[in-house]
Amino acid sequence: MTHLKDLPPFPLLQFYATAPYGCSYLPGRVARSQVATPTHLIDPATYSELVRVGFRRSGVFTYRPHCDACQECQPARVRVNDFTPTRAQRRVLKAHENLVASERYLGFREEHYQLYQRYQAARHQGGGMDQDSRDQYAHFLLQSHVETRLIEFRENGVLRGVSIIDLLSDGFSSVYTFYDPDVPNASYGTWAVLWQIAQCQYQNLPYLYLGYWIRESRKMAYKIKFQPLEVYRQGEWIEAVPEVARTP
Repeated sequence: MTHLKDLPPFPLLQFYATAPYGCSYLPGRVARSQVATPTHLIDPATYSELVRVGFRRSGVFTYRPHCDACQECQPARVRVNDFTPTRAQRRVLKAHENLVASERYLGFREEHYQLYQRYQAARHQGGGMDQDSRDQYAHFLLQSHVETRLIEFRENGVLRGVSIIDLLSDGFSSVYTFYDPDVPNASYGTWAVLWQIAQCQYQNLPYLYLGYWIRESRKMAYKIKFQPLEVYRQGEWIEAVPEVARTP
């Protein structure tokens, strides 16, 4: 069992480090996670506190990176009240102005699963999740002990994307988004993040938590484009500044 100094007091929870496993983001690296248990005692208020110290959720499991010799996975959040879209992001909003977001019940739909499979096959082939069964998909995205929303994005009635979002006391946690990978020149992933930022602003919530920013991972480095971005390092949130100044 591992207790780290930055953890607030959680008298009913225990924190365990997993055995080492192959990192799914940086080839050749070995990863470990710190897992909060028991899962049924992690209520929405406790979960919000855990997210504030770098945890996130996969199904009913709440975890954060706990690697022995690597700290590349950095919890990230957008300070939404200070966010202004870049020129490129404004183009994305314009290009997809016909997208309509709607909340649906957090449950299985074959249409969603088929889109998830297409997305995994196109964007994450060989990563393991491209072979997820219906049960694996449901355990990953549709099981939750906290306040979770399933949002559909449709364009002229056609399903283009799905976002799973957790509601926190100080914002949203973007659990996972998958989208149509076959539309040329589409930017549905960027649009989904922009939509979530706008929803935080509308509900007067200060942060959108984006999971982990990994500078050296092509799949995870994009998060630095949403400024101002803060990352959690050594027990505090600090601003992450892009290496190259963004275009206004």
